[in-house]
Amino acid sequence: METTRDLLIALARRYAFADLGALAPTKEIAEVCEFGQRLLSLDAEDFAVGAPAVPSDLRRRARECHMPQTPREQPRGALESLRPAYALLLEVIAIRWFRRELSPMIAAVHIASEYLPLLAFEPHLGHAGDPARWPEGLSAPGSRFGVIGDRECDHTKSEQSATNRTLRVASEPPEGWRAYFDRQHSQVAGAMAVCVATCRNPCTAMDWIAPGEREDLHVRARTSLAFAETPLVKLRHAAPVGHGFGVPSPEEVLDAWQRSRLALDKNDVGAKAMVDDGFPIAGLASLVSAVAGVRVEPSTLLHDVSAHVARLLAD
Repeated sequence: METTRDLLIALARRYAFADLGALAPTKEIAEVCEFGQRLLSLDAEDFAVGAPAVPSDLRRRARECHMPQTPREQPRGALESLRPAYALLLEVIAIRWFRRELSPMIAAVHIASEYLPLLAFEPHLGHAGDPARWPEGLSAPGSRFGVIGDRECDHTKSEQSATNRTLRVASEPPEGWRAYFDRQHSQVAGAMAVCVATCRNPCTAMDWIAPGEREDLHVRARTSLAFAETPLVKLRHAAPVGHGFGVPSPEEVLDAWQRSRLALDKNDVGAKAMVDDGFPIAGLASLVSAVAGVRVEPSTLLHDVSAHVARLLAD
């Protein structure tokens, strides 16, 4: 018969940090479990919250995914690069699939779709869409980026409002900065992709990108917009995290993803969704890498937190 310790270790290996934290035999284990649960819940505001019981390497890797809570906070975390955050997103998606927690899994996929355009822009920006470091070219003469009410601009009213705000939010107090990230930053990501990929009346907003580079970015940004409209992402609206009351079954998720892959398979970037790459949602990790323009491997951060908790319990 399994001992209590064996059962707790099994919970650790299943990433059941919330349950294990409630049952933890020591304060140290409870603190590490709280840290792991924040990561699994994608609570990016609190990734940098102090947790002395957590090994420094794990805390450092979590801070790379942290969203700064003030305009001048250092280090810049996910505003410096979105690649660590997307590596964590992929790991979370895989774990939620493993645990058959499909509503949180679809919520993670939805988050991935919202910020994917900024992952495409990162090699050109030199950062991950940090409002404190937007290129001056966005506001060059003739640019309609952030101009509210311009009827020649293809941005929606909410996108115009968000792009207008992003150009000045770095001078706002921390409360305004956080409100912007809660409500508008994902709209800026989509608006950037529209500028370079689908705009019918191009202005000078993207002239700071060299024409040769813009061609490649056009395909990657267009694919990021297409991903946001796929059946897999739209499953969110049939789940409790969306606007309905149903929870998709594993079969429904796989069917939606297969239809999504076919819809994406229109260019060299979208075709990467068709790759059997060993990821539980086959091809999703390859698609993210193709949009990023560099390989983005699923993180092992949660795996390493799990292993650390298991070692603490064994000792």
